[in-house]
Amino acid sequence: MAKPNYSFEKRQRDLAKKAKKEEKRLRKTGAPANPENPEPAAAQPAGEVKTAP
Repeated sequence: MAKPNYSFEKRQRDLAKKAKKEEKRLRKTGAPANPENPEPAAAQPAGEVKTAP
């Protein structure tokens, strides 16, 4: 039986904690949650209306 790698588990917990803390900080500052695509509605110009075919 393999022995558990506690260092890896601790590192994963720390990374998850850091990501959660960063997400909370961004929410408090009012920044968008997804920095790559800040506004999903911005992909569609305001003048165009999508219609079903």
